[in-house]
Amino acid sequence: MKPAKADSDFFDRVWDVVERIPHGKVTTYGHIAEHLGVKSAARTVGWALNAAAESGLPCHRVVNRFGALSGQVHFGGPHIMEDLLRSEGVQFGDDGCVRMDLHLWIPGSPEED
Repeated sequence: MKPAKADSDFFDRVWDVVERIPHGKVTTYGHIAEHLGVKSAARTVGWALNAAAESGLPCHRVVNRFGALSGQVHFGGPHIMEDLLRSEGVQFGDDGCVRMDLHLWIPGSPEED
């Protein structure tokens, strides 16, 4: 379920992309911004996700470009985001980052389900 009130059309478009991220996959703030035609708007994607914190959208599937869980502070505890991803079978490297080679989903790519 999307948030009741969008702050902007851009936020709505971000939420539409986040809604499509497959179970067990992650994407990045930058990939979402680039898909929406505003490559420099990765930070705004983060604001859209913050606005959707309690919406039920799979915002936990959005990580930074290195696979780090930079948005984990918005999930009610330091390990909730990681726990949600692990419950979907997402693997992490020794550095604590998502294994992007295994789990990266790029919106708009030919492989998109």
